[in-house]
This record gives sequence, C-alpha cells and structure tokens, in this order.
Amino acid sequence: MRIDVITIFPGMFEPVLGESIIKRARRKRKIDIRLHDLRKYAQGKHRKVDDKPFGGGPGMLMKVEPLFKAVSDILGVRKKKGCKVLLLTPQGKRLDQKKVRQIAELKRILLICGHYEGVDERVRKLFVDEEISIGDYVLTGGELPSMVLIDAVVRLIPGVLGDENSNVSESFEGGLLEYPQYTRPSDFRGLEVPKVLVSGDHNKIDEWRRHQSFKVTKKKRPDLLKK
Repeated sequence: MRIDVITIFPGMFEPVLGESIIKRARRKRKIDIRLHDLRKYAQGKHRKVDDKPFGGGPGMLMKVEPLFKAVSDILGVRKKKGCKVLLLTPQGKRLDQKKVRQIAELKRILLICGHYEGVDERVRKLFVDEEISIGDYVLTGGELPSMVLIDAVVRLIPGVLGDENSNVSESFEGGLLEYPQYTRPSDFRGLEVPKVLVSGDHNKIDEWRRHQSFKVTKKKRPDLLKK
C-alpha cells in the first residue's frame, strides 16, 4: 500500500513513522509512505499557503492553488485512478474501525492535512473524495489525525503484525471492547489472575473472554451494544 501525505509540517511525521510497527512495516516494504511539503508548491518569496477569507472572518484559509499543484504533481493532472484522496478535517466522517478496514483494502491513498481555519471550499470540489475526522474536537491541523489514521491502517495490512490473529480480538473488532488480559506474575500484591486463564481449558477460556468483552462493553461503551 502507498500513502502520500500533503502537509506544511513534514517534520512532525518522522518521529512517528520511524518507530515501532510502522517502522518495521516500511522496512519490510509492506507500506510506502511519502511526505510532501505543501510549501514547495506555493509561489512567492515566502511560499505562502494561506490567505484571508473572502467576506471577512477570523483566521486564515489554506489556498487552493498550492494544493491543486501538489495533488496534480503527485497523482497527475487527471488525478488519481486507483487512489483515494482524503481530507483530514473536523467536518469529516468520524473514523471508526469499519472505516479503517475499508481504507486498508485500498492500494493507495493521499492524505491532505488541513490547517488554520480550514481549506478553500474549491479544494473539496476539485479533488477530495472523502473527509475524515478522528473525533468531535478541534486540533491545530490535520497532521495528528493523519498519523492516527496511518497507524490504524498499517496494522491491518497482511504481514505487518507478528501474529495475524492479533487484529481479531482487538477492541471494536466484532463490535465489542477487548476482554481483560493478564501476564506474569500470576499474583501481584494479592491481585490474582482469574483461575480460568491458567486452567488450560481453551473452551472455558474462550467463553470467559466473550463474557468479559460483553461486560466491559456494557460498562464502558453501552452505545456499542445498541449498534
């Protein structure tokens, strides 16, 4: 899978993309992530990518010209063919595990990191396929949401995780939160691991885990049960 990212802060990404699972996925060539500095596509001495909105109002908007040039250069003048362009913005559809799985099935995506007060509306009309939000709150830009999306998607790519069964029991897979898990020691300050987990009876363990997933979901996220 290839992921292109258009951003005015490419330096924010390397600490995240250069560590842990994403780093290993890149090294094994399971994922190809390319960062593109939007300022390189801006004109003028100061490489300005924002301007005041028509009609007045607070803040600045990202200009359409630099973004159009960037997308055209990365994907070609006729845009994509086989690539989906996603804009990270608070106005977008909230990212959930179902959407992550859909994105992970694509061969290529291009992420546009919004900033300031947003983007010129013509950006959406010209080349954005879908808008994505990671929650109902406002961040200073789309860089952090892009990293969240990349992390969530990369771990679903076959061959990235050491154990391919890891994704199956994760929270939100199957509509429930993950069951409680324990490791050594079996007794820590009087808090013992549930005996069923050390019983060796895998049928009982599976039953316990399903029951616990339901309990945890009912307690912490009852809204998921309604779905």
